[in-house]
Amino acid sequence: ERFWQSGDYAEGLTQLGQQTGNPFYQLAAQGREASTHLQRHDSSAKAQLHDSLDVSEWITRGLRNSIDDSTASLQAGLAVRASGGSTAPFVGLLGTVWGIFHALTAIGMDGQFLIEQVAGPVGEALVMTAAGLAVAIPAVLAYNVLGRLIARVEADLEGFARDLRELLCHRAPAAPQPD
Repeated sequence: ERFWQSGDYAEGLTQLGQQTGNPFYQLAAQGREASTHLQRHDSSAKAQLHDSLDVSEWITRGLRNSIDDSTASLQAGLAVRASGGSTAPFVGLLGTVWGIFHALTAIGMDGQFLIEQVAGPVGEALVMTAAGLAVAIPAVLAYNVLGRLIARVEADLEGFARDLRELLCHRAPAAPQPD
């Protein structure tokens, strides 16, 4: 909101803050760069494929690239969360199978069934199962919460990009970039 309440584009960028990880600042800066790119283009320079795009398409392309970069950065750690949440129960299951295997081995070696032969390995199996669940449940919950937050930021970026595109293409020229 502070961006849109600013007197001009440069002031709006200042209001967004210039932190490296701020996707809204990056989006607005990329929009400014895209809108001034074609204005600065030297007509004597060799034409490039992107020079055939009109200003609207060029700005849209720049904004889309910025959103893609921000989205990739925001989603970078989600794969680790998803892997932890999906594999931890299987590690617990492996512990369960290992404990039962030890119990059955002890029974088979003695040829008789005693509760002492089963209690220790089954107890270990239950601890492994609990450990797997203790890792999996928070990982899945964190993944879901982070996924929702990232989706919200992505939606906000999309809306901001649409508004920036309208501003840059139709209403006002972007402030020149400082050299």
